[in-house]
Amino acid sequence: MTKKIYFVRHGETFWNVDNKICGATDIGLTDRGHEQARETGELIKERLDSGEIHIDEIIASPLSRAFDTVKHIADMTGLPLRADERLREQNFGKYEGTPRNGEIFKQDKRNFVNSYEGGESMLRLAQRIYNLLDELAQDDKIYLLVAHNGIVRCVNSYFYDMTNEEYGDFGVKNCELKEYSYDSTPVFV
Repeated sequence: MTKKIYFVRHGETFWNVDNKICGATDIGLTDRGHEQARETGELIKERLDSGEIHIDEIIASPLSRAFDTVKHIADMTGLPLRADERLREQNFGKYEGTPRNGEIFKQDKRNFVNSYEGGESMLRLAQRIYNLLDELAQDDKIYLLVAHNGIVRCVNSYFYDMTNEEYGDFGVKNCELKEYSYDSTPVFV
């Protein structure tokens, strides 16, 4: 059987609506974000019930936007859940609360060693996410990770080669479900 992992980005936040970078700042879900999470929970439950997918456990970022999303999904599916600090969104330092489409931020996002003046570098983020993914690959469970756009960018780079530009531009919609297969990726332990 192919070892898989699933990923869902949290529901819409107030800062998503305002086009602001959330990062490590704990921003709550909008009413629409809660509805997206419930709909995603229903979709996952349908796919679990039909046998289309299998998930043993949910692991989520402890930030409220992700953890509130995962509570809706867990309520709908009955899957056990736990928080893991390693899934906390990247700290974008001086860019938190600034426009997501700012030109300087878009350029700095491609500089993987930059800590964003008080934030966290892409290299440090990759270290914690890759370590988590390597750890999860070692058992027989299939996990659903619920976290953030910066985290899925890093998860995607674990499974697929990406240029710096592709990495910087990659993202998923709120509550979008992604599937990844370990069989196509070397695991470094």
